[in-house]
Amino acid sequence: MSATVEIANDIALIRMDDNKANAINFEMIAAVNAALDTAEAQAKAIVLAGREGRFSGGFDLNAFATLGADGVYKLLDAGAELLLRLYGGPLPVVAACTGHAIAMGTFILHACDTRIGASGAFKIGANEAVTGMQLPVFAMELARDRLNPTHLTRAMIQGFIYDPAGAVEAGYLDMLADPDKVEATALAVAGQLAQLPAPSYAWNKKAIRTKTLDRIRSSIGAHHKV
Repeated sequence: MSATVEIANDIALIRMDDNKANAINFEMIAAVNAALDTAEAQAKAIVLAGREGRFSGGFDLNAFATLGADGVYKLLDAGAELLLRLYGGPLPVVAACTGHAIAMGTFILHACDTRIGASGAFKIGANEAVTGMQLPVFAMELARDRLNPTHLTRAMIQGFIYDPAGAVEAGYLDMLADPDKVEATALAVAGQLAQLPAPSYAWNKKAIRTKTLDRIRSSIGAHHKV
């Protein structure tokens, strides 16, 4: 499996690890969704972590090259559904950004409630402007909600790639920790969030994010209209 889940002290630790760049493809999405099924049934908060040095390099470009247009749209929609689940789900979600986060990797960060990043020589940013791709609706909507507005043009239109300290300023991350302490820090934060009353956390999270959730949801399956 390209993602695993462990439950301890009411916290679900989900680790994405494909032994490479943690590319987001159908297999990774299915594995994370299966882990979220377990987490939502057994835990009070979630930590979503990457592998050492890499959180996620974004969508699987090899899959994009081989799926054909219809398959690419289906993968984008599956990615959007995963983001909706993280961003609108009932449990607190803390990202342990263990290294590089590029493109879809940063959109997953946007979908998590609190983001702990590894300090060091890591790259974080949406590079669609550099690779000649048009931003999907879910990317634009999540960026508009989570990024520092003064960085929106630089980050999303100009494709600037940040170091971890710059990513905190831009709004990709909330705080930094030493690479070997990122996961432990995220677990500690998740433990604190798990103490909050669950029904109000779930209601407030969904209520505040309803407009963004609705705009993303309405874009799924509508690529031919764009």
